[in-house]
Amino acid sequence: MRVYVPLTLPGLAQVHTAGELAPGPVAAYAVTPALREWYASEDVEELEYAALGRAAEASLRLIAGHAGAPRCRVVLAVDVADKDVADSGSDGSVGEVRITGPVPLAKAGAVHADADDAVADVTAAAGALEAADRGDDEARSVVDGAEDHELLWFGVQEIPELLRR
Repeated sequence: MRVYVPLTLPGLAQVHTAGELAPGPVAAYAVTPALREWYASEDVEELEYAALGRAAEASLRLIAGHAGAPRCRVVLAVDVADKDVADSGSDGSVGEVRITGPVPLAKAGAVHADADDAVADVTAAAGALEAADRGDDEARSVVDGAEDHELLWFGVQEIPELLRR
């Protein structure tokens, strides 16, 4: 099963150094029955893109919680055995799953990260997230500004270069 793990750049550095995702449970996003219902599509590529988007939003939340983290959303796409993935159920957000076992970095298919031109919008979105969660429409618009930026695709071999940003 392909899952999308939200990270920050420091989190990606830890995964790269360790050679694996920390032992579970690790929050991730995948095409779950709830995501299929929420997104209302049968197109697998569209559903995976929706799961990636949910992980990007979770990455933004991680950034907002870590003042020193670079303002760059990061999502690691990994292939995990179905037996090592548990649905978060009603406790999690749509598409959220838990990876229950360790995942070697070798199982990663790609890293998705913001381009440099997204920094200002991601910074603003991280600052507006709390107000957006409280229902502030202006703050929601600021958060949506970060979501307007497509995450770039990087091969796993490009992680060292990505970490130098």
